[in-house]
Amino acid sequence: MKVDKRKFLYASSISTAKAITQNKNIKSKNQSFNRTPEDQFILIDNPPRGHNQLSSWRGSIDLQIFWNKYHDHSKVLNTDHAISKYLNELFYARAEILGSSEYLGSKSNIISATEKYFESIHINDFEAELPIVINRWLKSIFDFPLSKKSSLFVNKFKKDFLSKKIEKDISKKFISSISNQESFEANAISFLELIGLIKDKKQKNDSHEDSDTPQQEKFDQIDEEESDDKAETTEQMQDIKDFTFEFEEHEEETHTIEQSIQEEIDLVEASNSLNIKSLDLGQEYEIYTNEFDEIIKAQELSNQEETIRLRIQLDNLIKPHITTIGKLANRLQRLLQAKMNTSWNYDLEEGILDSARLHRVITNPASHLSFKQETDHNFKDTLITLLIDNSGSMRGRSINIAAVCADIIGATLERCQIKTEILGFTTKNWKGGDSKQKWSLNGSRANPGRLNDLRHIIYKSADENWRRSRKSLGIMLKEGLLKENIDGEALLWSFKRSIQRPEKRKILIVISDGAPVDDSTLSANNDLYLDNHLREVIELIENNESIELSAIGIGHDVTKYYKNAISIIRAEELGEILLDKLTKLFN
Repeated sequence: MKVDKRKFLYASSISTAKAITQNKNIKSKNQSFNRTPEDQFILIDNPPRGHNQLSSWRGSIDLQIFWNKYHDHSKVLNTDHAISKYLNELFYARAEILGSSEYLGSKSNIISATEKYFESIHINDFEAELPIVINRWLKSIFDFPLSKKSSLFVNKFKKDFLSKKIEKDISKKFISSISNQESFEANAISFLELIGLIKDKKQKNDSHEDSDTPQQEKFDQIDEEESDDKAETTEQMQDIKDFTFEFEEHEEETHTIEQSIQEEIDLVEASNSLNIKSLDLGQEYEIYTNEFDEIIKAQELSNQEETIRLRIQLDNLIKPHITTIGKLANRLQRLLQAKMNTSWNYDLEEGILDSARLHRVITNPASHLSFKQETDHNFKDTLITLLIDNSGSMRGRSINIAAVCADIIGATLERCQIKTEILGFTTKNWKGGDSKQKWSLNGSRANPGRLNDLRHIIYKSADENWRRSRKSLGIMLKEGLLKENIDGEALLWSFKRSIQRPEKRKILIVISDGAPVDDSTLSANNDLYLDNHLREVIELIENNESIELSAIGIGHDVTKYYKNAISIIRAEELGEILLDKLTKLFN
C-alpha cells in the first residue's frame, strides 16, 4: 500500500505541475533537484517514506512549478555566466514569492525545503553558498520566517554587504518590481553591482569622471523606468503582504498522502474574485511579530502513544452522551439523508423525457412532450467549520463536551457527504513567549500590539477523511495545551480558510467561553485591545455574504459580539444547542 501511495504522490505532482502552469507539455525526470530548474521539466526525487519529509520534498517541486509558471527565460536580458549564479537564485526567490502568495499552502513547503538545505551546510561554507543566502535574504523581506540556522547566514550577509539604509532602499525596489520580470531583473543586476558581487560593465567602458558616480545613484535611476507600473505593482504586493500573517498553510493543509497540492488549485479558483485587501488586520490592530506563530496539525502536538491514549479517553467521554447527543445526531442524519433521496420536477419543457407521461401524446396528439429534471441537492455543496476556543478557561467539562460534540457531529456530517473543518485556537505560552521576549530585548516600545505566539490548530481539514482524522480529536484533551485566547486573529484565520473553499455555502460556528484574553498583550496596550479587534473582525465577516457566522457561548454572553449567537449556562447543553442549530440551518 505504501508503494502505491508513493507512486500516487509522484504522479499527482506531475499532474499538479501541468495544471498550475497550464502547460500540458511539462515533463518529469526521476532525479534529485539540484537547484537548477529547467524549462518544461520538473525534477522529482523518489517520494519520502516518512511524513516528516513530505513538506520539504514537495517544496522542491513547488519551486520548479512556480519557476515554469512565473519565469520567462526568453525575457532574461543578461546571460553573463559570472552573473547567472546570483541572478538565478534571485529569479528562484521571485517565483517562490509569487507562487506562495497565490497557492498559500506551498509557502510552508518552500520554507521546509530551503531550511533543509541550510541544515546541511556550515557557516564556514558562506562564500560558496552565497547565491542561496541571497535567495533566502530576499524571501525574508516578504515574510518568509528564518530558522536559527538560516538566520546565521542571512545576518552575516547583511553585516558584510548591506547597510540599513541600502537594505531599506533595495527592499522597496524589489517589492515594487516583484510582479514585473524585466524591472525585477534590472533591480537585481543593480543590486548585485551595488554590493560588489559583479562588476559594472558600464563603469568599465565609461570615463574616469563617470566612474566617480556613487553606485547608489545607478540603483535610483531605475525609478524612472518603473514609474508607469509602480501603482499597479504596489497594490499587488500589498495583496501579497495581506496574506503574510497566514503562515501559510497553507493552505490548504494535507494530512494524508492522498491530498496533494491539487487541492490548492480548486481553492485559488474559488477565491480569484475575492478582494484580498478587505482581509487585513484592521486599522488599529498591530502584530509585534508573527515570527513565532504557528499553524499546526493536531497530531504534530502529540506522539503516537499519547494520541492513542487521548483517543480512548475521548471515546469514554462519548459513551454517556450517546443517548442524548447521539439521538439528536441521528435525527440530523435522517433529515439530511431524506433530502438526499432522489426527487424530480415534472411537466417541464426541457430535461429528460418523462416516459411515464408519453401516453398523453398517444391519446391526444396535440399534447406537448413532457420532460423532467432531478432536483439539485444544494445542501451537499456546503462547508461547516467549527472553531473551538482552546483557552485555559475551557479546561474541564467545557473542553470535554466541545470535543465530544465535534466528534459526533463531524462523523454525522461526514456520513451525509458534507465537508467539515474542526479548528482550535490558543497560544504557545502563558503571558507571552518568544514574541514578548523579543519585544523586551528590543527596548519594550509602547503600544507594541499583540505580544504572544499564536497556535492555530487543525484537528480536521475539510478534505480529510474522517476515519483518518478522528484520532486527532482526542488531542484537544491534552494536558497543557489550553492557554490564552486571541479570538480576532483566530476568527479571521478560519474565515480566510473558508472563503477559499469551492463550496457554495459556508457556515462558520464559533464555540467559546469568554472574551479574548492575553495578559502580555493587554498589559502592554489597552484593556480593550483584543476585544475591539474581535468586534472589528466579526463586523467584517457578518457583512460578507459569502459566509454564515454563528457563535455559541458557554457560560458567557456572546450575543454582545455576534448577531447570530446563543449563550448556554452549562457545558452539557452544547450538544443539544449545536445540533438544533444545524438542523434549522438545513431544514
